[in-house]
Amino acid sequence: MKIWRKRATNGARLLGAGAMTLVIASSLFMGVTSASAVGTSKPRPVADPTFLLAVGASVSVGVQPTVHHVHGFPTHKGYTNDLIAMQAAKGRRLQVVQTGCPGDSTQQVLYGGDHCYAPGDSQLLRDVAFLRAHHNQEGIVTIDLGFNDLHGCLFHQSIDMTCVTQRMNMLGVQLPQIITALKAAAGPQVKFVGINHYNPYIAAAIHDPTAKPFADASVAAIDLLNSTLATVYAQDAIPVADVAGIFHTYDTTPVDVAGLGTVPENVAQICALTWMCQAPPYGPNLHPNDQGYQLIANAIASVLPA
Repeated sequence: MKIWRKRATNGARLLGAGAMTLVIASSLFMGVTSASAVGTSKPRPVADPTFLLAVGASVSVGVQPTVHHVHGFPTHKGYTNDLIAMQAAKGRRLQVVQTGCPGDSTQQVLYGGDHCYAPGDSQLLRDVAFLRAHHNQEGIVTIDLGFNDLHGCLFHQSIDMTCVTQRMNMLGVQLPQIITALKAAAGPQVKFVGINHYNPYIAAAIHDPTAKPFADASVAAIDLLNSTLATVYAQDAIPVADVAGIFHTYDTTPVDVAGLGTVPENVAQICALTWMCQAPPYGPNLHPNDQGYQLIANAIASVLPA
């Protein structure tokens, strides 16, 4: 279902056991040579690219639904791919490293036990090894975690807030452990960016009006997730890409949307930026679409050094 609004809006690969995806952006740094007095020239050395290490779960590897993968599959159209193009336009070459695993919680990042890494291996071990191997290189590390810690507390259109509170308390312990390990391995030229989360559940009632209580209750759960993330990242002086803000997560202004009628602005944005309001086989699916991933990239770029 296409969403046409009366108001204007803003705008991979499956990782095998322990595999890391490397995407090298086309270089814009080809050295310009100049002739010397005797007519000879020397090419300038090409600087090492800046690496972009994307730590996280499904959104970090650009998951979107396909005809053959209705729950989603890693694509080449995630926010890391958008960041390649955005940074290339500024003359900055990015080497993208995606270690994320769809479904990963912070506990799985720390200790393994997911479907991407073999026993004894984990996303964090791979991240630390990469950072140590590139200690002298300029880099960016994005951390996109926490949503799957919360997601396990949602069952059949109900939310267990006791579970949410317990999981967020655990997130407040485990995410700092991940950050500490990453920072200890990273070199002095590495910048970190945390990513908070939009709320796909507020659109749950689009296809099922009986899900409105669930949609309403999800607001408190996502609020607690984002406040926990804000606290953790602030403790480590890590800037946060405000995905919740750029998705208008807290804007409940009524707007008219073709095919939906009058809905809150935040619901309209979820319909426009994710697959939540699409009919099967593509939806409802909580992952961003191309436009949604571009906005996430914009939020990350806004907190990167100039």
